[in-house]
Amino acid sequence: MGGLRGLYARFRQLIHEVAKFGVVGGVNFFVDIGLYNVCESLLGLGPLTSKTISVTVAATLAFVGNRYWTWRNRPRTNLAREYFLYFVMNAVGLLISLLCLGFSYYVLGEQWPAVFRTTLANNISGSIVGTALGTLFRFFAYRKWVFLPAHDPGVDPATGLPEPADGEHGSQPE
Repeated sequence: MGGLRGLYARFRQLIHEVAKFGVVGGVNFFVDIGLYNVCESLLGLGPLTSKTISVTVAATLAFVGNRYWTWRNRPRTNLAREYFLYFVMNAVGLLISLLCLGFSYYVLGEQWPAVFRTTLANNISGSIVGTALGTLFRFFAYRKWVFLPAHDPGVDPATGLPEPADGEHGSQPE
């Protein structure tokens, strides 16, 4: 049992971050799916437009949850910087979802429209497969670039990106 306790102690912070990120993501997963279906089924918007709207709204809500709960113990470097980078990373996550949805709808749906051009198929490809892959990317990206730990380098005020650590300025060792 000592080995499990030691392992837990070593990864305690990461486990708590993953759990909180999962709760925030889970709530917003349902916001995403619900809004996607409202946009596509009730408003008659196309699948890619519907997904873009639903992910944008869900991501905005998730920013608040992640900033003020998941990574609340990390220093706030600059709200505008965090918000900007958060949405850049979400744009990549959205692109992952759109690629999954677009491949299913436009590529596979060309061959089997009765199967891949349905609301169920769109939800599976965009909201389940795409969201799962995008979530893996987002967790890593938020943790690494958006909500910086206290020991990370400062932020360049001109670009809003982390400053390179000593020795990473591109110069060759002598």
